[in-house]
Amino acid sequence: MIGTWIRLDPLTTADVPGLATAAADGRLWESTVTVIPTPEKMAAFVDQRLADVATGSWQAFTVRRLADDRIVGLTNYLHIDPVNRRREIGGTWYAASAQRTAVNSEAKLLLLDHAFGQLDCIAVELRTHMHNAASRAAIERLGAQQDGILRHHMFMLDGSLRDTVVYSILAGEWPALRERLVARLATP
Repeated sequence: MIGTWIRLDPLTTADVPGLATAAADGRLWESTVTVIPTPEKMAAFVDQRLADVATGSWQAFTVRRLADDRIVGLTNYLHIDPVNRRREIGGTWYAASAQRTAVNSEAKLLLLDHAFGQLDCIAVELRTHMHNAASRAAIERLGAQQDGILRHHMFMLDGSLRDTVVYSILAGEWPALRERLVARLATP
């Protein structure tokens, strides 16, 4: 999938060095609200993601900035449910230099367009840590509606328990939300 600022490519083992560099930009593994490996653990992380992809429950994409052809992050479809025509966009992270740019908005536009347009999804979920204010604000700016909170949903790398906020966008909501997102991306 390709946009104006970024390209989403299926994850491969060849992406490990670029992802390690992206994670080092801002020492992302130090975050307490996301799960991002250190550069030294990136190869094992990518191997696990590719194993998830092989099961059909996950699709992982590197996010490549077109201006300099650098990998600046990772985003995914997960919890893929073809029977109920649902999936989640998540496990997303970006190098510090790509944060608060058009990168995330365009990645969401590409993934949501694909989910609703090509995959005929009826709903797309977005989930984040209860305490990840930046992620929650970005999801809410998309126009996603909060569905609820999964209390003590999962363990974080430091052993703490994460409460997960679940949002969704429905197929019928996407055209108006898409129009808003495209307008926002068109404004410098």
